[in-house]
Amino acid sequence: MRLCFFPMMQHFSRIQKINKSIRAGGSPDRESLASGTKRSSVSSGGRSRSCKDFLRKFLDSGILTEKLEDWFLEISEDAACKKTVLDIPFELTELQKFDYALEGVSFQQLIRMPNAIYASTSDAAEAAAYLAVEDFLHASAKGLWDAFWSHGEPMPFSVACLHGSNLKFYPAEKAIASGKLGGLCATALMMNARHSHGKWDHILELALLRPNIGGLSVGSNQQPSLPVLGEALFFALRILLSRSISRYSVLQNYNTVFILLVDSQYGGVVKVEGDVNKLDLDVSNVYKCAAEWIQKHSHVAVSPIDRIWNKLGNANWGDIGALQSLLATFHCIAQFSGMPKHSIDDLASDHSSRLQTRRTERQFGDARVNGNGVFRFQQRSASPEIVEVQDEAVKVKAKEVMKLEAGSVLWLEDSNWQKGFQINEVLGDEEFSFYSATSMEELGKPLFLYVGSHPSQLEPAWEDMNLWYQVQRQTKILTVMKQRGLSSKYLPQLVASGRIIHPGQCLRPSSGGNCDHPWCGTPILVTSPVGKSVANMIRDGQFGPDEALRCCHDCLSALSAAAAAGIRHGDICPENVIRVSSGVRHPYVLIGWGHAVLEERDRPAMNLLFSSTYALQEGKLCSASDAESLVYLLYFSLGGVMPELDSVEGALQWRENSWSRRLIQQKLGDISAVLKAFADYVDSLCGTPYPMDFEIWLRRLKRNINEDHGKEIDTMG
Repeated sequence: MRLCFFPMMQHFSRIQKINKSIRAGGSPDRESLASGTKRSSVSSGGRSRSCKDFLRKFLDSGILTEKLEDWFLEISEDAACKKTVLDIPFELTELQKFDYALEGVSFQQLIRMPNAIYASTSDAAEAAAYLAVEDFLHASAKGLWDAFWSHGEPMPFSVACLHGSNLKFYPAEKAIASGKLGGLCATALMMNARHSHGKWDHILELALLRPNIGGLSVGSNQQPSLPVLGEALFFALRILLSRSISRYSVLQNYNTVFILLVDSQYGGVVKVEGDVNKLDLDVSNVYKCAAEWIQKHSHVAVSPIDRIWNKLGNANWGDIGALQSLLATFHCIAQFSGMPKHSIDDLASDHSSRLQTRRTERQFGDARVNGNGVFRFQQRSASPEIVEVQDEAVKVKAKEVMKLEAGSVLWLEDSNWQKGFQINEVLGDEEFSFYSATSMEELGKPLFLYVGSHPSQLEPAWEDMNLWYQVQRQTKILTVMKQRGLSSKYLPQLVASGRIIHPGQCLRPSSGGNCDHPWCGTPILVTSPVGKSVANMIRDGQFGPDEALRCCHDCLSALSAAAAAGIRHGDICPENVIRVSSGVRHPYVLIGWGHAVLEERDRPAMNLLFSSTYALQEGKLCSASDAESLVYLLYFSLGGVMPELDSVEGALQWRENSWSRRLIQQKLGDISAVLKAFADYVDSLCGTPYPMDFEIWLRRLKRNINEDHGKEIDTMG
């Protein structure tokens, strides 16, 4: 056996004319001889009959594996010595380029793969697994066909399962319904044909669903176990022999076949290439002849075993395992349809322009130093809610700072009513402050009080824009929540909002507007309840495993209630989650709704640490964005390592690496299995249009929270 790397796409000329001429008893013309395989009518006809006889006796993969035991032993010994024996079908650089080319290509998984760890060994689980593999192959082929070949035209492929007893193909659903589940042994991507049960020469790609492929991998290279590899070679040779005697020479390269190996989590690719005309068709000793051909005349390449499905059964399309399977499927389609209209190189070359487009859509400007020596975000937006600011025009003007200290009393004008609030404590950080206060009418009830910036500033500093989001924008969101009837103890409640009544006489013009007093017209927002932020709890060492479960449950409850009214938070971070100290339950409340999304034009806050992948890429939220941010918050709060991030590209790269290497899930899994499962679920939804299923996770979290006094958790308030 020659063991070297061969190009995946060797395109041979079609030989249909040659076969037709041979079957007619004639001889091929010179042009056909030059472009096709040379065969005489006698040798071709005789070999075709011999191939059919060979295939009738070549039925047991186990016997072939036994014949290959010495070769297998050599492979395993060399693998143990970390020698390179079998080549890999795809280099990492190919997969990286293919990954770039697939940006924007949509793949859909309809049936989830049942996890062997959690699923029973019942027929229902096995049936679901075959349905999942069939869906995966169909979604792979459909996505690739639309993206590279002919978007909008019907896909000329179908998917069916192979029944081992009669070697016929059936759609998985039909096979299961007719009681043939126990005999299913493989799933095939096939050319559409009129034959009711499909034919072997119509197979483009075959997938073998076998248990524990990942656990049975050999050596540090994570190659498949030898019995599984022997079975893959058995099916590969059957396909190649069937193609060699086919009446339909439609494949541009019929000497290469790909076999996918999958289980409930992992998968790999086996590529077999070789000229079966060199196979000795001794029908009295078919397995010995097959073993000799594999060792002497074939080229076998085996990929490392890697993840395809997560533990909830969703396909991770961007992971290496899935990319290997997709690239194998791409080459199988190319064998049938020829080179695509849009090549991998063409689509991958647009990666840089797509990045730039996303940056433009997210409206990031250059990070330049403003007048006070602080790097500031440049928001160049057409939104009427944001005033465009040019860097060169920014001048930080000295202004009178509103001095609010503990004991100060503010009076609020709200719909011709005047309400007084006494400041108890100054909260927040150096960037902006808010206050713990009590109403002069109810001195025992603590409240949060936010003070905005002066409305007369036509060119406000970015710090003032933060105050604008804190006060005016958040007032709008909380008002909408109240109007839509949202009521939950995990959401903040609007107590009062209006404009400050400043000391001294107000000389406000009769036509409206504000007087010259620096406090005149300054907006105020008052909310309840009051609590300690998760950021402060982390700093004080008070955020542990039990708190993480409660925090996840309560934040999901808040997000579920808001989502029911069409509102998404968009700015989840440790500063925007508080734990309320009053009462027995000590619930967590999700605050900071100033960046919440009400309609399509709204844009969420950009936080390199906690914003979702989709928000950073597209500048807007998808259905799972808030849940993804919540996962980052939990990961960070439980001691997960986050790098110093200074760019969106760096933040996206960190997310990609962390999800693909399962770093986030492993960290949360150290705390709780349900948190790890939740992270897996969120990972499967990232960037998809699928809605979040809040209720199922609220129930699971509820079962895992240690409640005092037997209290029930109110998931919606």
